[in-house]
Amino acid sequence: MANSQQIVTAINAFNDNYIWAISSQENSNIALVDPGDALVCIAYMEQHNVILCAILITHHHKDHVGGIKALLEYAKNKDWPVTVYGPASEKINQLDVKLKENDTVNLVELNCQFTVLDLPGHTKGHIAYFNDKILFCGDTLFSGGCGRVFEGTAEQMHHSLTKLAKLASDTLIYCAHEYTQANLAFALAVEPDNNALHNYVEQVSNMRQKNLATIPSNIALELQINPFLRCHELSIKQAAQAYSKHDQASETDVFSVIRAWKNSF
Repeated sequence: MANSQQIVTAINAFNDNYIWAISSQENSNIALVDPGDALVCIAYMEQHNVILCAILITHHHKDHVGGIKALLEYAKNKDWPVTVYGPASEKINQLDVKLKENDTVNLVELNCQFTVLDLPGHTKGHIAYFNDKILFCGDTLFSGGCGRVFEGTAEQMHHSLTKLAKLASDTLIYCAHEYTQANLAFALAVEPDNNALHNYVEQVSNMRQKNLATIPSNIALELQINPFLRCHELSIKQAAQAYSKHDQASETDVFSVIRAWKNSF
């Protein structure tokens, strides 16, 4: 099935969340990804005169699911049928379709489809949606950083990030927060001699001064600048060793050290 017509638009929510609206040039339908706030979504739909047909959820945290109930009530009043997709192993009351690794989400109204990835770590059942062009990864991978390990283990989170690192290099990364500047400040502390990172810091600074979103990023860029995708690199291993005063036996151990370092940064 073609994915060529999809358009992804950010709806700003709370302090730094992005809710993603997926639309098509062919009709007025949209799907929403992780709508934590119904009011901003309804305002967007009314402003753009669009019809909600699907909701995609990556994990159960309130800033990702908090708007589902009100959006379904709004859609019901409009006679819009809405399908809610989300992770099979998390308790989210409104799910119509429960998803796991390699399941396919076929959004017929938008002429696009997504494959599901299991990404445990941030939460136990966190999932992502991707196709050959785009990735909706919730709170697993951020530009320059990654999510906190709340429910899973460092080993799970590192494995999930390694899985994302293997996607096509031009895959656009639509994560759920504008955390890039803070992430890059930490990345510089870990890898101060990374030239690509210095260039990106300057680029992001210019964008944020103009209040522009730094998302989407892409896999190729993150492989150059994101310390959590670079645990195999000598520079990251040495930084972890210097911080912890111990040698790390594995890449997972390196990841665990720098994630703990970021938590207190």
